Amino acid sequence: MGAAALTGKSFRASNGRVTGMFRAVLALLTFIVVFAGIECRPACAADQVKALDYKMAGDAKRVRIVMNFDNEPEPKWFLLRAPHRFVIDLPGSSLALKAEDLAPRGLVKSVRYGASGEGDSRLIVTAKGPFNVEKVDILANEEGNGYRLVADLVAATERDFEAALAVQSETTASTTTTKTDRLDAVPANRPFTIVIDPGHGGVDGGAEGLNGTVEKEITLAFSKELKTKLEANSTYKVYLTREDDQFLRLDDRVRMARQHTADLFISVHADTIRLKGIRGATVYTVSDKASDAEAQALADRENLSDQLAGVAVVEENHEVSDILVDLIKRETHGFSTRFARSLVEELSPTVGMINNPHRSAGFRVLKAPDVPSVLVELGYLSNAKDEEQLRSADWREKAATSIAKAVAAFVAERRAAGG
Repeated sequence: MGAAALTGKSFRASNGRVTGMFRAVLALLTFIVVFAGIECRPACAADQVKALDYKMAGDAKRVRIVMNFDNEPEPKWFLLRAPHRFVIDLPGSSLALKAEDLAPRGLVKSVRYGASGEGDSRLIVTAKGPFNVEKVDILANEEGNGYRLVADLVAATERDFEAALAVQSETTASTTTTKTDRLDAVPANRPFTIVIDPGHGGVDGGAEGLNGTVEKEITLAFSKELKTKLEANSTYKVYLTREDDQFLRLDDRVRMARQHTADLFISVHADTIRLKGIRGATVYTVSDKASDAEAQALADRENLSDQLAGVAVVEENHEVSDILVDLIKRETHGFSTRFARSLVEELSPTVGMINNPHRSAGFRVLKAPDVPSVLVELGYLSNAKDEEQLRSADWREKAATSIAKAVAAFVAERRAAGG
């Protein structure tokens, strides 16, 4: 069963493996979906695809989901673990579903939905255990107008689910080459996509302040503030990796950025340190060798997030021999560094930074090969003044404004290169 991320209509490998041709078609379709309809979306509300209803039937072994739309949707779906989730992104779509239709049934534990960006929607189906996605089809209604999305979920073993995730990761990686042109420049006629990652969440609370402030709550509050600031610019598309108190694996955060074909990834954190007098913000980029001992120690702590939350870490082989991919990684690192410098420039006069505020280490969450990425430590919860600031809505608004200015400068540079 091919459970790779899907773009558009149904694409399945009949032998349970994703073929080379499948990967090529998927990469091409991902490219097409990203660039299709950019002149209008999200500004043209009249062109939005509307979900008319949601139906679900089945038992503990198999569930079928049917959603009717007034026009043809262009879904992209993917899987997430801990818990087992089936996520459908619907660009240019609006959902207004009846609560009673979303009631749990069979192997489905819960269904929720919401806006995932301006004009876009996301449906999240959480299962009671591992499952396979047998198919996702878009079909024209035989009687009357409209289209329907049909998805079949079938109970499976944990091994099957992990295998599907591995295939998903592989096919996501196969779209890397579709982004080579985007790394050099961002054309002004398409949205600039930013993914904000509120650090920690769920059972992983992160650091805790002197007065009990929990990192996961600060990062989520700040990320929502930053999203609001950025969405004031209609040429941006902004997504959060989490919008509530849920746990996400580090690799899933990276995968979500790539699923959205992000132009920029910002991971938000707030640290603690043994020396209570140290305070101020820090900006980190990824590197094989840490810039200093403290950066290495922080990366080690953050990279243990999955294990501290009780989730087994599956080591993935990131060694790549492809010269083109290596070049993309080098270019991505260059853009990450440029944005980090812009962040330091904007944050320094308004928020306050530590000495040598741009540092680097091997953060797993920053390792997307084709997405410029930074990790921002807003301050130290181990410092009483920093903790007080981080709890202040006014301070968070000021810091978010500074980061939004840095983003604007970075976007202008990328678009200028695009002509």
